[in-house]
Amino acid sequence: MSSGQGSGEAANVILHIGAGSFHRAHQAWYLHRLNEARRPDEPRWSLTVGNIRSDMNAVLEALAAQNGVYTLETVTPQGERAYETIRSIERVLPWTESLDALIEAGADPACKIISFTVTEGGYYLDEHDRLDTAPDLSTDLKGGHTTIYGALAAILDARMKAGAGPVTLQTCDNLRRNGERFHAGMSAFLELRGAGELAQWFDDNTACPSSIVDRITPRPTPDVRERVKAATGVDDTCPVMGEAFIQWVIEERFIAGRPAWKKVGAELVDSVLPYEEAKIRILNATHSCIAWAGTLVGLNYIHEGTHDADIRQFAFDYVTEDVIPCLTPSPLDLERYRDVVLERFGNPYIQDTNQRVAADGFSKLPGFIAPRSPNASSAASRRRRPRCCLRCSSVSSNAGGRARCPTRTRTA
Repeated sequence: MSSGQGSGEAANVILHIGAGSFHRAHQAWYLHRLNEARRPDEPRWSLTVGNIRSDMNAVLEALAAQNGVYTLETVTPQGERAYETIRSIERVLPWTESLDALIEAGADPACKIISFTVTEGGYYLDEHDRLDTAPDLSTDLKGGHTTIYGALAAILDARMKAGAGPVTLQTCDNLRRNGERFHAGMSAFLELRGAGELAQWFDDNTACPSSIVDRITPRPTPDVRERVKAATGVDDTCPVMGEAFIQWVIEERFIAGRPAWKKVGAELVDSVLPYEEAKIRILNATHSCIAWAGTLVGLNYIHEGTHDADIRQFAFDYVTEDVIPCLTPSPLDLERYRDVVLERFGNPYIQDTNQRVAADGFSKLPGFIAPRSPNASSAASRRRRPRCCLRCSSVSSNAGGRARCPTRTRTA
């Protein structure tokens, strides 16, 4: 499947694994904006997208039928909607169990960056950052490729054998220290597999910069397609929608070149650590806590929980008293960041579900909630709020209906 959009000029390629809504609302948007502003004398970059599992086949097929072109709808907390036609995806790879197309694309010398969006659980790391040999991973250790490690091992092995040169492996997800921890997980995977030659090639020919990514992107509902058609006249079968806010902070550690991301608002830094800590411990932790608490009181959407007085106060107090003291000093205005986060979560037009955000809760807790300074706040708040977060996560993961939310019980 190919978009047919190419200008005939050879392009540097980014292969993205995990071509879901978030990628299309975030990284693909950045590259689209960059290509729109590109001068003739500047390098051209394009996106090739594919998946390692078959659960997104319908989206890939719809995207391929539209030559990789789709509509992005964004909405502000005030309800202002905007529509943009995104054209950065030039090749859509069909999924097959063998991953032949994905492996071939990743082994092409034109491919300079392989990026991927993986859930926290998809890295198979335990609380000590050791590789957890779950059944899927055990299969891949024997030569399979159903996980990010198995798929990348196949791609890098083909790349090594083809002499295709160095490549940057770019994480685009919410895992804390994602580049560093992915590198450790991949190294452990190759060691367990006994792939010594490939492990050495991996160390010598790849870079794994950490990054943080941010744009609330719910799963598209049928009304997104209806609004897109009404606004643009285009019956887009695979539109995507998200909030107007967007952020991307990337460590400046690329081994085979990169697009000029700074030109379109991405931040290139020596270390993402202070930005990452603020994002994960203020935004992601609060997002999850609101979803868990909202689920317990029978709410369906994030904005409903954010506008619930008890839940909002709980989230505000947690960030103010438990998190901000841990992150100070910071290059960010943390109080302002907290307020912007709550404003974004209160956006009623996003219609982001508690079910989506609360999913995979146990794997999120070590990174989102657990890291706190022992002297961050009073002993009472240290006991109450983190335990309350844990309880919300545990109960909401199994709640079949309305339950009592621990945030309703005030303590002195």
